[in-house]
Amino acid sequence: MITIKTCAFFFLWVAFFPLVVHGQAKSSAQDWDRVVRAAEKEGQLTAYIAGYDALVSAGVFQKAYPKIKVLSVTGSGSQLAPRIAAERRAEKYLADVYGGGGNSLFQVLYQGKMLDPVRPALVHPEVADESKWWEGKHKYVDREGQYIFVYEGNVSAGATPGFNTKQVNPNEFKSYWDFLAPKWKGKIVSVDIRRVRGAGLMWQYMYYNPELGQKYIRRLFGEMEVTMVGDLRQAVDWLATGKFAICLPCRDVLDAKRQGLPVDDFEPYHFKEGVSISSAFGQVALMNRAPHPNAAKVFVNWLLSREGQILFQKVLSQPGSEKNSRRIDISHDHVPPHERRKDGFPYFDPDSPDVKDILPVVKLLDQVLAERR
Repeated sequence: MITIKTCAFFFLWVAFFPLVVHGQAKSSAQDWDRVVRAAEKEGQLTAYIAGYDALVSAGVFQKAYPKIKVLSVTGSGSQLAPRIAAERRAEKYLADVYGGGGNSLFQVLYQGKMLDPVRPALVHPEVADESKWWEGKHKYVDREGQYIFVYEGNVSAGATPGFNTKQVNPNEFKSYWDFLAPKWKGKIVSVDIRRVRGAGLMWQYMYYNPELGQKYIRRLFGEMEVTMVGDLRQAVDWLATGKFAICLPCRDVLDAKRQGLPVDDFEPYHFKEGVSISSAFGQVALMNRAPHPNAAKVFVNWLLSREGQILFQKVLSQPGSEKNSRRIDISHDHVPPHERRKDGFPYFDPDSPDVKDILPVVKLLDQVLAERR
């Protein structure tokens, strides 16, 4: 039963709600101005960046905030994350921000408890508004939804099979299980997760996909005489020369295709087992015990703003490797239609904490290859 008190409360809430929302927006703007002033007093920040150092070298952040000097430390995630850990063991707290791929960031820095929460640092109204992001929410890797922010979402073919265009007709394949046909025995090369850092996505997809999983990995690597390689370039070279017809899982095939070599990747949405969303190097985190915490907040908010994400797409996209921000209030026309995200599509999410652990994959592969001998 609706009482007079209930009605009175409802009308008061309706009348007061716009003031609350307006007050929050005004407060956020004030918070942002306060952080910027504090950052300018700090005068600098140090960003450790894997993969996307062009975000700093483009100089746009420096132009926007000339009072904040940026020092960037670049390298691969497998170099930078252990470097930060080693610095901290020596009581050197140098890093303010970390940007890069997910495996090293999650396994070394997050699990090593070296991060501060990002969520409370998102004080710029344009960034804090989750309606401006795909699916109406911010995306985090960690279960707490606090520490590792994901700003990139590229449609990926999952395990990313590559093929020699002179030997393989992609229309023959509708499922990953089609790679187990007898005609492909001995004609498959695979990037070895045990020796190649940064190959996690491809193996996560095969291991944690309910339509593939351990059964598929056992059959692929136990029956098909797959050649394992610990060098990405070697795998693609062998594919291009025709020594192997298929590379599964693989990487960097499209780079070779752009050089005119007879190789290609299967297109996204090709296989019935589904499609994954790849964040590539598009993850960012705040280091705890940072020497310049306010400058770090300014950098992260700028990176996740419309300006920062437009720059991200513009600077880092190239034909065949277009970058797709998770912001939805900017243009995505540069992304080919067959690689665009679809609302409500059941993507495999390799950044879900349920599928981040790659140790079970490594153990299974060791076991299968040992049995094969």
